Amino acid sequence: MSELIELAKEIREAAKRGESLGLSEDELAFYDTLDLTDTSVQALGDDTLKAITRDLVDTVRRNVTIDWTQKESVKANLRRLVKRLLRKYGYPPEKQDKAMVTVLQQAELLCKDWAA
Repeated sequence: MSELIELAKEIREAAKRGESLGLSEDELAFYDTLDLTDTSVQALGDDTLKAITRDLVDTVRRNVTIDWTQKESVKANLRRLVKRLLRKYGYPPEKQDKAMVTVLQQAELLCKDWAA
């Protein structure tokens, strides 16, 4: 029972954090995939990181299909789009590959309902 109470508290805290940042639940999930502990990433600033997050969610939503996790061509296209987006916003080059992998992993977890 105490574990359920703790989980409920964590969910409420995450929702409050998303509201304070002005991000939806999905956007917050992608925001958290960015390496926010790294000083070079923090140097981009909160507004830029939020813009990256919104573009990531929009890009992933537009490009997922029903069986996208099974098709290497779709995954390759998403990798290309995510890398391009990170470069556009000046995300640190040495962090881009890790961020791209993490974003795609997050997409696999969250985007099951997004596929058209």
